[in-house]
Amino acid sequence: MNWDNWHKGFRTEPPKYRPVAVVDIGSNSVRLVVYDGLRRSPSPIFNEKVLCGLGRGVATKGKLAEEGITRAIAALKRFRALARQIGAKHVYAVATAAAREASNGPQFVAKAEKALGCGIKVLTGKEEARYAALGVIAGIPGADGVAGDLGGGSLELIDIKDGKLREGITLPLGPLRLMDLSGGSIDKAREIIDEALAKTDILKRLKGRTFYAVGGTWRNLAKLHMAQSHYPLHVLHCYRLTRSQAMSLSGLVAHLSPSSLKEIREVSKSRSDTMPFGALVLERLLHHCEAAGVEISVYGVREGMLFSKLPSRKRNSDALLSSCWDFARRYARSPEHELELCDWTDQLFGPGKLPETDDQRRLRYAACLLADIGWRAHPDYRAERSLSMISQAAFVGIDHPGRVFLALTVFYRYDGEGEDGDGLNRLLDDEVHQRAHLLASIFRLAYILSAAMPGMLPNISLKLGDNKTLLLVLPKKLADLAGERVEKRLVGLAAEMGRTGKLMIGR
Repeated sequence: MNWDNWHKGFRTEPPKYRPVAVVDIGSNSVRLVVYDGLRRSPSPIFNEKVLCGLGRGVATKGKLAEEGITRAIAALKRFRALARQIGAKHVYAVATAAAREASNGPQFVAKAEKALGCGIKVLTGKEEARYAALGVIAGIPGADGVAGDLGGGSLELIDIKDGKLREGITLPLGPLRLMDLSGGSIDKAREIIDEALAKTDILKRLKGRTFYAVGGTWRNLAKLHMAQSHYPLHVLHCYRLTRSQAMSLSGLVAHLSPSSLKEIREVSKSRSDTMPFGALVLERLLHHCEAAGVEISVYGVREGMLFSKLPSRKRNSDALLSSCWDFARRYARSPEHELELCDWTDQLFGPGKLPETDDQRRLRYAACLLADIGWRAHPDYRAERSLSMISQAAFVGIDHPGRVFLALTVFYRYDGEGEDGDGLNRLLDDEVHQRAHLLASIFRLAYILSAAMPGMLPNISLKLGDNKTLLLVLPKKLADLAGERVEKRLVGLAAEMGRTGKLMIGR
């Protein structure tokens, strides 16, 4: 990444609220998601799903189920009213496998457009795969592998690398379709899946790479694995399983009965019928390839479609830093101060100073932008509030260790002696954990010097000196800022770096 003028174009006023809605008419569910705007990292402000089962029976009867049509039309009328109530001026609607394959699909789409009050784009298999892959790229910019989007009627697979889309295909392997074709038999479904996957060359490209899993069924599998392993961070995006973990879990779930699944708290009861077949697809897919592991993407077709509508400048911007900047604009006392904090910490990191990779610099800047978001809380709760806000935020473009690093850095900025961090620190190795403490100590010094107001830090020098010293230099006009608290923070920071703190006035 080119760090020159990385924040050029950032606006300091709070982000404007310009809701945009997406309606996704799938083979199993009809969903409305309203986002806070057409932005690089949109946040969902409303999300509702109705399981209509439109695709149930399409594989054997060739038609959309009448009961499903009735439920879908009712849901779309409600979605129209909700989108209007929320103030979404743009509603983008798509329909997938069931609508495009059923003989009565065109008639249904006509009724659906009337109910929703806008046009509905019936996606081809290639378009569905493309949008799903764009969603993965939007949420995981460094993705390298194959994205797989499992809907009720189909499975879309597409190869992605370096932010670009490569080969993509659609396979008739959605859980509803498999239930129809197999007559509800898992053994028969396995034969159907194996026959289709054996002819799929794209899986050969997965050797040593990651399979990016998109879709509610696979998200439920990940939730189940989190519960089994007592994972401390309940965030599905970028949750990773090894190949063996994913195969073991999906193989187990594939052989559970719907009644058994309904008893598992982490599994959505509405998916108990289709879950075994969706799990079986994943287990057989991994059997037919040599993927290194599975990573969950909560971004899919809906987010990919919105991502495609962004101008290239926004598409190429950093998803994480864009989100963190939005947080700073909403919650910090002064967003300008957080940008100054980025520059101020530059004095200590880089060539000839404290070593830092590009990824570490990116996380440092993100932490700077988030460093003041807890100030409105009671002082006793600022650390915990910040920890929760950051660890649970709808950030994308960051893996779980990176997310925990940001959360703990700001946690320690408010609570210098804190060590627990809700058990999240077990997701970091000692070196990264020490870096979080170090960066937090730098922040603690910065904030007692600047009082979180802009215009101060650019006049104050903090640099590595000779003979293992850490020099804090205040100009004469700011000499009155020196005091016991400043010296104490400087000494503590220097000690963390194995240096001696030295406060100087003037040059």
